[in-house]
Amino acid sequence: MLNAKKIEEIAKQVTDAIPPSLKNIANDFEEKTKTVLQRKLSQLDVVTREEFDVQTQVLIKTRAKLTELEARLTELESNLTAK
Repeated sequence: MLNAKKIEEIAKQVTDAIPPSLKNIANDFEEKTKTVLQRKLSQLDVVTREEFDVQTQVLIKTRAKLTELEARLTELESNLTAK
């Protein structure tokens, strides 16, 4: 999920696009925008960058182990057929 700083930046960009005559309403709008963005983003099925990186490392290790096991299986199969 996006961190709170990114949500704040997006909300600020939206607020900055509002004409100066509407700045009084802008502060309230910014807070509501943050709330809506946080709520909607929390509904998305996403993971943090840290979780993604951890799972990437797990996948790399799993692939290495699978390759190792495949080689071992091939070796065992060849030993069985040689007998």
